[in-house]
Amino acid sequence: MSLLLKNRDYAVEGGALASVDGGEALLSEVLFRLAVRRGSFPFLPELGSRMYLLRREKPSAWADLAAQYAAEALADLTDLSVTGAKVTRTGDDLSADIFLLWQGEELTVTAQLEG
Repeated sequence: MSLLLKNRDYAVEGGALASVDGGEALLSEVLFRLAVRRGSFPFLPELGSRMYLLRREKPSAWADLAAQYAAEALADLTDLSVTGAKVTRTGDDLSADIFLLWQGEELTVTAQLEG
């Protein structure tokens, strides 16, 4: 079981924190790891991703770097692999679709990248 994240915050249902399990728990964990800046937790320096660095790079490199950063952030999750990424810019906002393979099932998560 895991707490549900929505819009980079914990979701609430009926006055309590919402939770999920199974595949939904995995996706919640994936989104958490992609949203957190790598190194922002002193006692867990390997937790999080470097997705925030994408804005410093050329747009032509974004997809490859997003896949690399996602794979790095998710490396210790078992039975999960990153198969690719697509980064989209809308105005000043960036989002990354991360393509995953989990237990033979293809999944996609969309991470909103901080500006």
